[in-house]
This record gives sequence, C-alpha cells and structure tokens, in this order.
Amino acid sequence: MDATVVGIDVSKDRLDVHVHPGGEAFAVTRNGEGLDALIARLVPLKARAVAVEATGGFETVVAASLAGSGLPVIVVNPAQVRAFARALGQRAKTDPIDAAVIARFVAATHPAIRPLPDAETRVLADLVTRRRQIVQMIVAERQRERQMPSAHLRKSAARLIKALEKEDLLKSVPGVGDVTARTLIAEMPELGRLSRRQIASLAGLAPWTRQSGKWRGRSFTGGGRSSGRSALFMAALVAKRCNPLLKTFHQHLIAAGKPKMVALIATARKLLTILNAILRDKRPWQTA
Repeated sequence: MDATVVGIDVSKDRLDVHVHPGGEAFAVTRNGEGLDALIARLVPLKARAVAVEATGGFETVVAASLAGSGLPVIVVNPAQVRAFARALGQRAKTDPIDAAVIARFVAATHPAIRPLPDAETRVLADLVTRRRQIVQMIVAERQRERQMPSAHLRKSAARLIKALEKEDLLKSVPGVGDVTARTLIAEMPELGRLSRRQIASLAGLAPWTRQSGKWRGRSFTGGGRSSGRSALFMAALVAKRCNPLLKTFHQHLIAAGKPKMVALIATARKLLTILNAILRDKRPWQTA
C-alpha cells in the first residue's frame, strides 16, 4: 500500500487539503482555529509527508505550525508542481485540484524532508497561538463591556480592548513578541500617528551626522526613548532570522559590506516603520 501523502494548497483565506492515495479532500480556514482543526485531522494519518506549496509568504506560518506539531512538512516549489501538472495533462486549475496535484507530485518525486530551524518554528508557531489567545481575549472583553452597568466600567473595558487590538496588530509581525508589543504600546503611544521619520527620531533610530564647515563626520543614532529602542533591537535580532522581509533586508546590508551593528540598527528602524504603518492603517502583517 502506498504511503500517505498530504497536499495543501494555501490561499489568503483558506487551506485546501488532499490526502493521497485515499482521495479525501477538505478545506479549513487559514487562521489559528483552522490550523488546529487541520493538525487534529492530519496527526492520526501518520503521513510520510505533508506538502505545502510556497505562495509568496502565506505558507510560512502554516508550515511552521504543522512542523511544530511534529508533522513531516515539505515546502514545494510551485514551478515544479506546475510542470508536473502539465506532464499529467492537468489543465484545469482550482484550489482543490492544486492540492491533489501537490500530493501526487510529492508521492511521485519523494523530495527530502528538511525540518525548519527550531528557533524559527518555535517563534512562528508561538505567534499563531498567542494571536489566537489575544483575539479570544478581545471577544470576551467585548461581551463583558456590553454587560457592564456603569459608563466608567465600560470606558475601562474599551481602553483594554483598544490595547489588546494594538497588541494583536503588532504581534502579527514575525519577530514581535509579548515584550516588544507591550513595551511599544506603553512607551511609544504615538506609534501609528507619526510619520516614519518622526517615529524613528522618537525611538532614537533616525541617523544624524556631525558636520562643521566642509568637514563631515560619521552618521550616528541615539537619543529618543531608550526602552522602546531596546525592545526594537531585541525584536530585530529575532526578525532577521524568522521574518522573510527583514531577513532579506538584513542579508542584503551584510552582503553590501555594512557592519553588523549598522545592519541591525537599520533592520530595527525598518521594523519600526512597518509597525508604525500597521497601527496607522489598522491592518495586520501580510507577507504578500
């Protein structure tokens, strides 16, 4: 009997799943609850491989969550899957069909399982779990707010809901954990209301240059709110490993010959710019 292989087609809002060779097909939402349901269904299958197609970043948290649950995850190249589909004469293209083709591709080609780095898996899996907890807290607090008898208590609940919503948005960014989110909310309440230059200056991450006449010295960063800056540095250390955008940004600076500290400062500044835009637009992080 052929070993079980699972193919998963990842889109913005859902995951289409196909189990080969049994032919079972189903879909779950692409959120914390959907991932929990997916893991609960896949673990008993004892599949040889669970294949997720790379889709510009949407697959990252999915792959990390599955791998964090001990499933044998493979992230497959979409160009290779499309070539395999053409070889099969498969011209129709829908998400369920794509999931089936992914499963058949892995069953036929036997690509090697390459576990995600432990640190990256832990960070991303924890991010999914923590975000779900925050969303549940927001829902519970909104229910309590409607039942509170006094305006004073309702205002208190509204303030907590607003803080939780901000934390949820900030923690949607890979690399931003509890400490960073809460520190920035407490120490930099202006976040989301200033321009990128203003917020960088407030955190002491805006470069400035010493100059006198024709002499121009090196650029420096400093000043600003040290507690927020320290939290951003710690987040940048994590983000340069697990955040696809900031990882590429940091590697580009290092490849260009920038000193490691300069690259880290620039990564922290870019992270701050991203967080500022996320709170300004009230939209969570998206990789694509």
